Amino acid sequence: MIKIAISKKLHGASGAMDLKIDLELEEGSFVALSGESGSGKTTLLRILAGLEEAEGNIEVSGEIWQDSKSRLPTQKRGIGFVFQDYALFANMSVEQNLLFVKNDKQLCKKLLKMSGLSELKERMPNTLSGGQKQRVSLCRAMMSRPKLLLMDEPLSALDPSMRNRLQVEILALHKEFGTTTIMVSHDPSEIYRLSQRVVKLHLGRVVEDGTPKDVLLKTSGSQKFSFEGELLEIVKVDVIYIAIVSIGQQLVEVVISSSEAKSLEIGSRVSVSTKAFAPTLSPL
Repeated sequence: MIKIAISKKLHGASGAMDLKIDLELEEGSFVALSGESGSGKTTLLRILAGLEEAEGNIEVSGEIWQDSKSRLPTQKRGIGFVFQDYALFANMSVEQNLLFVKNDKQLCKKLLKMSGLSELKERMPNTLSGGQKQRVSLCRAMMSRPKLLLMDEPLSALDPSMRNRLQVEILALHKEFGTTTIMVSHDPSEIYRLSQRVVKLHLGRVVEDGTPKDVLLKTSGSQKFSFEGELLEIVKVDVIYIAIVSIGQQLVEVVISSSEAKSLEIGSRVSVSTKAFAPTLSPL
């Protein structure tokens, strides 16, 4: 069991706020942290890693990482950290990046094989694609067989097809090593595919905590679909109004009333929902 009971004063997107988290996580679970930017997600990861100080207690597998009397140094916490920007050693090959963490050639060989990097082990980071660099970063994090794997939006800079491929590899490594994983992500599909539990933060507090389906599925009553997006434009065509909304990687057009057109603000977040709708699925 991982027990987290910490607090820290922060300056978030909306000004000063108190990060106050009280959670218990099952060992070997995959937990996603979601919420708006500035809600405290990355700070929580950094506190768990020992990179930032906070008040309170952290206990992992019966080992005290932090309490009122002591604070375990980062290098003794048994964590792996995967950043968005890869953070690889530019003067080391792929294999050297992994062996720098721990001189275990068998484990290094296994990780390179699992992630499809065996043929690239002699390559330098500046010759790799973004997806390949993130694979190396993930493998390097696993070299220490961490008790806790922390990932801060590791796939956000990659294109959708590469993200999907790496999601499969992340899940495979998580299951193979039985590591407890905490990942910050804003991508609902990524969260749904990878995590068993979603903890949503708002202004430093946990506002939702449950399964991906419970937290992410936003329909209610007779609604069949509900999506969040950004209102880009409202166009009048003859006597009707059409709202252009950005949802994920796509733009959709929604017919709205004149009263809705007057009340909506360009650039605001909106919910697009439907009731009387029979969807069909077909392969692309």
